[in-house]
Amino acid sequence: MNNHDLIVRHIQDSIAVKQRVIESCLPATEKAGQILSEALKQGGKVLICGNGGSAADAQHLATELVIRYRSGHERRSLPAMSLAADSSALTACANDYGFDRVFARQVEGHGAAGDVLWGITTSGNSENILQAFIEAKQRGMKTILFTGSTGGRIMKHASDRVDAAICIPSEDTARIQECHIMIGQILCAVIEKELFQLIS
Repeated sequence: MNNHDLIVRHIQDSIAVKQRVIESCLPATEKAGQILSEALKQGGKVLICGNGGSAADAQHLATELVIRYRSGHERRSLPAMSLAADSSALTACANDYGFDRVFARQVEGHGAAGDVLWGITTSGNSENILQAFIEAKQRGMKTILFTGSTGGRIMKHASDRVDAAICIPSEDTARIQECHIMIGQILCAVIEKELFQLIS
């Protein structure tokens, strides 16, 4: 396969997965938008977590909320933070309590009833995301999960701790990640519409 064909195949695969997202993920996406908008309207904050590429997505989406989603849309900053961004907190917790607790410990410190925990895991098997969801529910928080087609261990063993699950209909990590950031940005647009009447 030459590079031209490789590029075309990747783009076509991405389009195909996004078409399946339209067919299967709209209700959960709408619910996630409602959860986030209502929490922010009521003075809650959004805590976002993920590992690896999903950690980068967590930082990206938190920034969209704190700064703004669309250029030219002036509005107040919204309270959001990535739990994957503080290297001191991550390494201290991993050293003292184990890597499985790196997000749960921060939820314990920063989370409260009325807040939202937004977890991103392509496999659905990340123990540190699962532990964060358990902690969030104990604190009366709402939870949103971004994951892949099966939802992994979290949806198998802890679906009762998930208020909105967006399970991308693919087994390909790259395609799942592409859809996660796309839907994450769509949710930012929903929030700006619901809170500030800004239409993207």
